[in-house]
Amino acid sequence: MNVEKPSTNVSTRLHWMDNLRTITIFLVVLYHVGGVYEAAGLWGWFWIVDDPTTITWVGIIGIIFDIMLMPLMFFIAGYLVPNSMKNKTGAAFLKGKLKRLMFPWLIAVLTMIPLYKVIFLYSRGLPQEVWTTYFHFNNPNSQNWLWFLPVLFLFNLLYLLFSNAQFKLPDISVKAWIWITLFVGFVYSYSIGGWLGMRSWTLTPLLDFENERLLIYFMAFLLGASSFKQGLFLNSPPRKMLYNIANGIAWIPVTIHIFARLYPFFYPEGFSATPLYRTIWWFSFDLSLLAMLYTMLGTFWRYFNKSGKLWIYLNRNSYGVYIIHVIMIGIFGTLLMKTGLPALVKYPSLIVLTYFFSNLTVTGYHSARRLFLGSE
Repeated sequence: MNVEKPSTNVSTRLHWMDNLRTITIFLVVLYHVGGVYEAAGLWGWFWIVDDPTTITWVGIIGIIFDIMLMPLMFFIAGYLVPNSMKNKTGAAFLKGKLKRLMFPWLIAVLTMIPLYKVIFLYSRGLPQEVWTTYFHFNNPNSQNWLWFLPVLFLFNLLYLLFSNAQFKLPDISVKAWIWITLFVGFVYSYSIGGWLGMRSWTLTPLLDFENERLLIYFMAFLLGASSFKQGLFLNSPPRKMLYNIANGIAWIPVTIHIFARLYPFFYPEGFSATPLYRTIWWFSFDLSLLAMLYTMLGTFWRYFNKSGKLWIYLNRNSYGVYIIHVIMIGIFGTLLMKTGLPALVKYPSLIVLTYFFSNLTVTGYHSARRLFLGSE
């Protein structure tokens, strides 16, 4: 992944990265739709709709998505942040991120989270509860899918503080950054997992995050920023040999991690997360993450660096789709649950309905904004 000095200006727009962000959010929709029909029962106690008809392989696909989607989103955000700071004061940068991230988050947690609980109770045939319990600060599930926004704001804030303190990212190659991410991520996750327990979360009214993954996500964010500073994607893609090798062997750590995730189900009684188990879990997770990050970036860089009316439309809506898609899953998942259709019909139907009506709703919002405010 070492590259020559970029031949174009760093402000050149990379259409493929816009497209990758949109497809990543579409895959987030698939992941969350899968929660309605997964067969292991891991989502049913908290997810917006728990359909009694299930599909076994949906949970396997969900494991793969769980590895790669959030690191991809943090990498893309990190890649964009240096240029976002360019020619701005710290105050102006911070104001922009507050407007972009925290203001939508505030509106969403005060509207979407109450709606989430309404649908959650209705879809299970349960009575509605006291209205004060519908807000995220009184909800044991806290912010749910909206946790990404304040965590991303925190990463931007830390990057700003480091920049103002003249703390520069180490002047090393992207290849070295990848090795550092692998090593630091594994040591951090293994240590935190041993201290706080496997898959532990911190839930607060402002920040929600999985303890073992927070630093990994920040490392992905910094890896993106370092990639921008080194002009990694501004020339034509390099020869395909490494790309082909990565595509050929990425399934190995992914398969190991899938088996690590499934292993406790074979021993429901008496299973314990031993040091060896945690080593296999987190090392396979980190290797899978980096392999899939590389292959996704390489694929879109090589084959999807294009624009067009459909891409422009979907790219423009993607952020709004992320914010509202879970509510759409709740609405249409509840309706489909009542049809009696087999899960293999409901699952693709819910994907299409959720993504289509999420985009339609966001388009309506943009149109109303232009009509009443004269701006986007």
